Formats: sequence, structure tokens, C-alpha cells
Amino acid sequence: MAGLERVGFAVRLAPAVLGLALQACAGMPLQKGNSLLSYEGMETSNGTLTKAKLRLESALILDARTVRLIPTSMSLSDGNAVTIEDGALITNAIDRALCVGLSDRFEIVGPGRPADLVVHASITGVAATGRTAAAASTVATLGAAVALPVPVPRLPIGLGGLSVEAEAIGRGGRQMAAMLWSRRADVITTRARVSTVGDAYSLSSAFAGDFSRMLVTGRDPFKGLPSIPSMQRITASLGGTPKYEACKTFGRAPGIPGAVARQLGLPPSWTDGGGDSSPQ
Repeated sequence: MAGLERVGFAVRLAPAVLGLALQACAGMPLQKGNSLLSYEGMETSNGTLTKAKLRLESALILDARTVRLIPTSMSLSDGNAVTIEDGALITNAIDRALCVGLSDRFEIVGPGRPADLVVHASITGVAATGRTAAAASTVATLGAAVALPVPVPRLPIGLGGLSVEAEAIGRGGRQMAAMLWSRRADVITTRARVSTVGDAYSLSSAFAGDFSRMLVTGRDPFKGLPSIPSMQRITASLGGTPKYEACKTFGRAPGIPGAVARQLGLPPSWTDGGGDSSPQ
């Protein structure tokens, strides 16, 4: 009976907790850097949790067949300073996720190879995750999960965030797609990790998913229903070999060890080995 009472209490409590949790998540400012060829003609198109502006020449994007990735850069103000190691971790995570996401339709070619599109992203803002709050959230979440048979939100304090800009340039040097993107971690879908860049790291895959989906489909990624992940994306997310040789530069995803570390709130650097420095 006690177990049934806990289930009933959790069911009654869940809607209220969800409402309060989402209200507690302040947005991440949309920050413009200086890495894009042009910022003209971009229109606001926000997602449920994401702020974004984008520009897209759909017909030209859908005609493209090959992509070359320029490694993600960082253009941060002093107030957004991160260590070299943490910066490398986040930029590589973005590149790896972009490479895998774009592989759904494009052939990814290596450095120096001609391509229909050259894609480049730049991190323009990182809001630090509160490590003490993240540790407290992890302890509270793991403890509460034993008693309540529903997902338990993290504490609505110390939430980090990420802001990125990216573009796709055609063979003639013309900008065919561009996006400004920002998102704050939320207490429901973003697991707390004891790292100042824990949330920025987690959100890197969300950005890469939105931008790659825009290029793969030639449509606004924030409109319509989400698509089912392809088999090559599932394989890569589990730590498998990426579809194209050029993507091996960014290493393999942490896979199951990374998923376990995320559940336990461990820093992403513990399981993400970064890029592959071995010769290709």
C-alpha cells in the first residue's frame, strides 16, 4: 500500500513540479559574434526552449551533396571566459555532432577537399554551470529517484547555457544558410553535471542537431515534428565508427560510459576523449 501511495502522490505532484521547473529556467541571451559572412535577412524562429534567428536558401541547400567542416571556433567576451581544455572539449563536441548529423544526407569530405558547402560554427557565449548546485542536484535527484517512480527535476539554480552562430557557404563564396542559436539548461531535460561547462557541453549536441537538421531537410528545424534518428546516428551516439572518414577527426562519442557518467553527474571530460589526433 505504501508503494501505491507513493505512486499516487508522484502522479499528483508531477504536473505542478513540471510547471514550476519550466518557469524557473531563464533564457540564454542570443549573442551575435563576428564570424559570419553576413547577418542580414535573418528571421526569428524560436523553439520551445531555444532562441534562434536563421536565414536559409532552401533550393540551393537541397542541391548540395558534399560538405566540408571547418573546426568550430570560440569568440567569447571576458565574462564568458573558459579554460583552453574546456573550450576544446565543447568545440570538438559540436564538430563531432555536426559531422554525424550532416552525414544523414551529405558526403563529408576532409580538409582541403572541394565541397558544395563549407560549414563553420563559432561559440559566442558560455554561461557557467554552478558546480555546487550541480552536485546538490545530482545527490537530490539520485536520492529522490529511489522513492518516486517519476523523473525528478534538478534544482533550478546554477543553470548554464550556450550561444552559437554558424553558417554554410557555397562554392561561389555565397552564404546559403546562417543561424544564431542560444539555449539555457532546463531542470527537466538537462542533467546536472559537476563541471563549469557541464551544461554547455550537453547543449552542444542540441545546437548541432538543430543546425544539421536545417541543412539536411532544407527547412526551419523548429517547425514540424522531430524526425526519427537514422541508424548511422544511433550507431555513432553509442560510440561506433562514424559514417565518413573525415568525421573520425573528432573522435567517437562517449557512448554507454558517457551516458552512465551523465546520469551520475560526472564531468564530461571524464569520458569524452576529444578529437582523434592519430593520422588519417
